[in-house]
Amino acid sequence: MIEVGRLYKHFGTIAALRDVSFTVSKSQLTVIIGPSGCGKSTLLRCLNGLETFDSGRVRIGDITLERHGQPQDRGPNHIDLRKLRKEVGIVFQGFNLFPHLTVLENAVKAPMVAKGLGRKEAEERATELLVKVGLEDRAHYYPSQLSGGQQQRAAIARALAMSPRVMLYDEPTSALDPSLVNEVLQIMRKLDDEGMTQVVVTHEMRFAREAADNILFIHDGEIVESGPAEGLFTSPRDERTRHFLRNFF
Repeated sequence: MIEVGRLYKHFGTIAALRDVSFTVSKSQLTVIIGPSGCGKSTLLRCLNGLETFDSGRVRIGDITLERHGQPQDRGPNHIDLRKLRKEVGIVFQGFNLFPHLTVLENAVKAPMVAKGLGRKEAEERATELLVKVGLEDRAHYYPSQLSGGQQQRAAIARALAMSPRVMLYDEPTSALDPSLVNEVLQIMRKLDDEGMTQVVVTHEMRFAREAADNILFIHDGEIVESGPAEGLFTSPRDERTRHFLRNFF
């Protein structure tokens, strides 16, 4: 489903990603962990084409973005990026809802514009998703009238409205009060049960340990260690992984 090969990304002289390679199987929930500033969010944005990498390859389904690090290499074209963004939903830590649109309208807008759905079909799909995330009674509320957890659930519904094959999450609970975190994590668990392929950047270690099929630990832009969640948490091989996990357990 997802294949990343030899990905490099620099910001000026700073190496944000260095030789990053991994795969995510269909229906797998993969969690990316690591200290702040290690490249987790940059990697996630490269998967969705929001960040242009210097060299390497990202393949999601039958769509491939590839760069060879040459001056004449202009990177992926707009057609490939449009295709990719129809296949890949992304949820940010800051919700990014349109403040002037209701919850329902936030979920309706993208499918109508990007996929050409008629209003009736788009509204039916959006209403189903609001039921799925437990916001059917908030359909006509504006984002400012919602709690943080409700806003993030609305953001998930909006991403799902595009019928993506893959969902990406960039610290989806970091801006929430602790009491609201679980309601968002429960939606992600539910999608996992339904077979959605998901990649999650998070500091919620309990969720990572209990829900993830696979863990990637990143340090200074490199994947230091990866593997099944229970093995990585109970018997990490690398000292950098052990040091990081000691902060949580």
